[in-house]
Amino acid sequence: MLETVRVSLARIRVGRSAKSVVLIGLRGVGKTVLLERMRLDAEGDGIHTVRLEAPEERSLPSLLAPQLRQVLLRLSTVEKAKDRVNRAMRALAGFVQALRFTYKDISVGIDVEPEAGLADNGDLEHDLQVLLELIGEAAKAAGTAVGIFIDEMQYIADDELGALITALHRVSQRQLPVTMVGAGLPQLPGKFGNAKSYAERLFDFEVIGPLKPEDARRALQKPAQDEGAGFEPAALDRIVAETQGYPYFIQEWGKHTWDISPRSPFTLVDVERASGVVIQELDEGFFRVRFDRMTPAEREYLRAMAELGPGPHRSGDIAEVLGRKVQSVGPVRANLIKKGMVWSPSHGDTGFTVPLFDGFMKRVMPRVG
Repeated sequence: MLETVRVSLARIRVGRSAKSVVLIGLRGVGKTVLLERMRLDAEGDGIHTVRLEAPEERSLPSLLAPQLRQVLLRLSTVEKAKDRVNRAMRALAGFVQALRFTYKDISVGIDVEPEAGLADNGDLEHDLQVLLELIGEAAKAAGTAVGIFIDEMQYIADDELGALITALHRVSQRQLPVTMVGAGLPQLPGKFGNAKSYAERLFDFEVIGPLKPEDARRALQKPAQDEGAGFEPAALDRIVAETQGYPYFIQEWGKHTWDISPRSPFTLVDVERASGVVIQELDEGFFRVRFDRMTPAEREYLRAMAELGPGPHRSGDIAEVLGRKVQSVGPVRANLIKKGMVWSPSHGDTGFTVPLFDGFMKRVMPRVG
C-alpha cells in the first residue's frame, strides 16, 4: 500500500498518469495512521502535501482553501515557479471571495487581489477545477507534485465530493501533478459513484481490514520482545480473540496488559485482568463519544442491531426486533449511515462501522426498547 502511493506520486510528478488512492475500512483498522505515514513519506520525497480531516459540520472549500494557500506559499520559494504561483494565488483569492456567500465557514485571508474571471464564478465544480489546474501548473513548473490527503471522506457533502472528483479528473486529463489520497468508511465507493458515475475509473479503492491472527500475534509479540518481554501463547490467543484483529484494540489490550502485569512473560491471567480495564476505558471514551451523538431513536436502532449480534443484519430483521415496519425505521437507518455509525455492505443489509460496538450497546442498554 505504501509503495502503491509512492509510485503514484512519483508518476504524476514526471507527467505520467496515475489513479488517486482511497483507503476504506471500518473504525480501528489503522486508516488514519496509514494515511499520515503516506503523507510523511511523500513529504520526505519532496512532494508538497496537505492533510485534511472532513468533519460533519465543515464544508470542503473551507478546509481546502487555507491548506492550498500554504502549498502555494511553499511553491513560491522556487524562482522558476513564481509567475505560475502568483496566478494560482490570484485564483485562490477569487475562489474564496466568490464562494464565501455559499460556504459561510470559509475564513482565510489572501493578501493578493483576485483576477477577474479566474475561479470566481461562484460555482464550486467549475472554480475548483480551475484552481487545481493552476496549482498543478505551478507544481509542474517547480518540478514537484501536490498530494491532497483527506481523512473521514464519508462526511463530505455529495455535491462537494462531485466537484472534487471533477477537478481531479481534469488535472489527470492534463497530466498535471496533483493527486489525492483519501480514507474513510466502507460506504465510500458507493458515495463516489453516486457523486460522479465515472469515479471508479479515477480511483483505486484499497480495503483495509483487521489483521490475520498470525499478524496480530506478531504485532503484540515483536514490540514486547524488543523491550525484553513477551507473551505466553494463551495470552496472545485471548487478545487476538478479544480484539478480532483490529489494530486499535490490539494496541489497547497490549498496553494495558503490559501496565497491569507484574512480570514477563505476560500470562492469560494478566490479559483477563487487563480486559476489564480496557473495556471500561473503551466504554467511557472510544464508544461513549459515538453513543452520545445519537438520538434516542438511533440508540434504539443500534441496540436492536446488537441484539442480533455483530452483524451485518438484514434491515427487516432489525425492524422486527424493534416491532416496527422496515419503512418506518428507514429514516433512522439513513441518519445513522450519514453519521458514519452503520453502513450497507449490500442492499438491505446493515452493519456497524465500529467493531465491538454490539457488546458496548448491550452493556450501556441492557434491554431493547
